[in-house]
Amino acid sequence: METEELARRVKAGERRALARAITLVESSRPDHREQAVALGELLAGAGRQALRLGLSGTPGVGKSTFIEAFGTMLTEQNLRVAVLAVDPSSSRSGGSILGDKTRMEELSRNPAAFIRPSPSQSQLGGVARRTREVVALCEAAGYDVVLIETVGVGQSETMVAEMSDLFLLLLAPAGGDELQGVKRGIMEIADMILVNKADGDLKPVATRTCADYAGALHLLRKRPEDPEGFPKAMTVSAVSGDGLETAWQEMQSLAQWRKDNGFWQARRAGQARHWFEEEVRQGLLARLSNSPQMRAQMAALGGKVADGSLAPAAAAQEMLGLLDGQSG
Repeated sequence: METEELARRVKAGERRALARAITLVESSRPDHREQAVALGELLAGAGRQALRLGLSGTPGVGKSTFIEAFGTMLTEQNLRVAVLAVDPSSSRSGGSILGDKTRMEELSRNPAAFIRPSPSQSQLGGVARRTREVVALCEAAGYDVVLIETVGVGQSETMVAEMSDLFLLLLAPAGGDELQGVKRGIMEIADMILVNKADGDLKPVATRTCADYAGALHLLRKRPEDPEGFPKAMTVSAVSGDGLETAWQEMQSLAQWRKDNGFWQARRAGQARHWFEEEVRQGLLARLSNSPQMRAQMAALGGKVADGSLAPAAAAQEMLGLLDGQSG
């Protein structure tokens, strides 16, 4: 299929065309990368923007159950929802489980929803390198909300914050010891904390946990892009649906406040600049990997560093000098 025709079908909202475009974007083949860049240029003029929601949480917290319940609720409000679920990749084979579609059976059959599992391919934070481009494809296809689910909780989850409008942290009811275990870096970038499983016998525990997190959030930070009352901790139940509508209203309220006060546009502009710089960095690394001469130089200098005859900083400087076409 020609790139122009693929772009037309993506903009028309054809699911097969979107899936094919994502496969193209995620490919590492040089010819596919050229096509992907051309496709991105053609779709850039679509002028569509979705609400981008980053979602993270510890394993077992119920992310897939939450996404299915939350996504179904949004589709019932005549919204189109795209879910980009990044699966952990094997460091040996590069393979990944890609089990999200089996865990979200109802949502995966919903014509107003699109679920795309993608291997993280050893990227930090479990965010596939091309996830941001995939988000842009989903926006061009007319999806109103794009959910980016990451592998787990860690300092590197800041990567998903660099491609989302709101960052949500999903946590389970727990005691104070568990609160201590949540990394401060995650708490500092979270726009909302949702304490899941707030139903049945766990509801009182969830309420207490929510209060603990709310206190921790307000002790940690206050940013200019946060209106009064944010960041916010809330209780939800993916099983019963309690709290989902209220959480959605709060997300919309925060997004609208940021739009009205200029923070939305500034955030998107800053993210675009960040990913431009990241693409340049990745391109430079790719040149090192793809050039036999550069690989040989890296191996030679690495050997000198390993045997102690050359300091790491000096070796790096020499390598950079070679990249600049200098004599080192």
